[in-house]
Amino acid sequence: MSMSDPLGDMLTRIRNAQAARQSRCKAPASKLRENVLEVLKREGYIRAWRTEELRPGVRFIDIELKYSEGEPAIKEITRISKPGRRVYSKIAELPRVYNGLGTSILSTPRGVMSENEARAANVGGEVLCRVF
Repeated sequence: MSMSDPLGDMLTRIRNAQAARQSRCKAPASKLRENVLEVLKREGYIRAWRTEELRPGVRFIDIELKYSEGEPAIKEITRISKPGRRVYSKIAELPRVYNGLGTSILSTPRGVMSENEARAANVGGEVLCRVF
């Protein structure tokens, strides 16, 4: 069965794994997912991730989740731009997530980057998700 929102599926797997207090979770691999996970790692929301090849052409991402004193590092992770409704934002109009405590992840012409990196590069794009 085909999946209509692969990135949303990965975010839900992360959300469910942290609710169950699991140390890691797996998701099918894609370039977009890997780029989003790299931003999450840079921002300190996950410990690490790596790709595993089950057989030629079939790859999975193993995500190592991060906890601080038993509490998940990610309190909220929400998909903003969905397949049925894409959300684009100029960098000047991008609202701050929880007054700067959280971050948005954007897909820009310069690649996938966090809200802070996009502000520094002065480039807007599609708002993929919001993390707090």
